[in-house]
Amino acid sequence: MELLTKTEERVMQILWDIKRGFVKDVIDRMAETPPPYNTVSSLIRILEKKGFVSHKAYGKTHEYFPVISKLTYRSFTFRNFVTNYFDGASSNVLSFMLEEQNLSADEIERAIKQIKQTKPDDDTKR
Repeated sequence: MELLTKTEERVMQILWDIKRGFVKDVIDRMAETPPPYNTVSSLIRILEKKGFVSHKAYGKTHEYFPVISKLTYRSFTFRNFVTNYFDGASSNVLSFMLEEQNLSADEIERAIKQIKQTKPDDDTKR
């Protein structure tokens, strides 16, 4: 898997939201001045070549749908982000959040609860 450009990611966000759609459906969900039809069609074909999208043909018309889930891509991009900006250490991400993002005590407490729910307690493994 590879990282998407911002424009490719924007198209994927729309496809993840609508689940299936034609080029026109993607364009309809874009900003007030969407790119031309051919530009969006080309982007979707690029996404298909990259393995993110597939299609079902109805004659000359294609209905597109995501092949890579949003969760899968989010996990991939986050791992890449941690590797490139935090030396691959999750603890560095947490330190950054604590130091730079001014998390409140409530936010920290909620994060701790969430971590405890997703990670088994080390004492139970012994």
